[in-house]
Amino acid sequence: MPGKPQFEGLVAIVTGASSGIGRAVALDLAEAGARVLGVGRRADRLAESAGRHPSIETVVADICADEAPRKIVEAAVDRWGRLDILINNAGAFVGMPLEAVSAQSIEDIIAVNVTAPSMLAHAALPQLIEHQGAIVNVSSTYGHRPLPGGAHYGASKAAIESLTRSWALELAPHRVRVNAVAPGPTESEALLAAGLGEEQITQVKAGEAGRIPLGRRGEPEEIAHSIRHLADPATTWVTGQVLAVDGGLALT
Repeated sequence: MPGKPQFEGLVAIVTGASSGIGRAVALDLAEAGARVLGVGRRADRLAESAGRHPSIETVVADICADEAPRKIVEAAVDRWGRLDILINNAGAFVGMPLEAVSAQSIEDIIAVNVTAPSMLAHAALPQLIEHQGAIVNVSSTYGHRPLPGGAHYGASKAAIESLTRSWALELAPHRVRVNAVAPGPTESEALLAAGLGEEQITQVKAGEAGRIPLGRRGEPEEIAHSIRHLADPATTWVTGQVLAVDGGLALT
């Protein structure tokens, strides 16, 4: 007889669930028994994610909007009566060399990659404390490795790693665990969303694969596996960690 799914009875929010890593995480958690609320800006893409498992439901929201954090958390609690896991996956990459930087461009990347996940964690906190839940933030190899031409993106991800460690200490008395996964270059739509053309994307991917010790870019499902492990209620004694899932890139 198969064992009880490790996430049965638990409720998770996954931001950026309309594609890539977020979609893979939503499916992975649903298959492990969780009820999953996938969050994104595009209803059609979210519907594709929800169509992959009956335990995935969705809410269309811009996580940077003022009322979005409260509405997202309320949507999960209204549907399932609780919230146990927050996966702060949504983010944006913007190439921003110093000569092209502006105050607005800095504010924009910080709003998506730092402020929005912070406010969503704030909104989710009462539920996470009540159920001794978990937060998993999504950083990047470039949160701890320099990225010429993308310094402010890297700085935003370094901020997420710092928040992860500080929140872990802050919330430990409540038995709320906070960890992060730092993916290396992963097959997704991020490069296309950053405005690169097909030829540029091909060049970038080839260059990245050549620098990764394991010789290839990652797959979203590989990142999802590590996120699920850190969110797993059986992972009881791990908090404040940033797990690099990057084929060894951070070692170079």
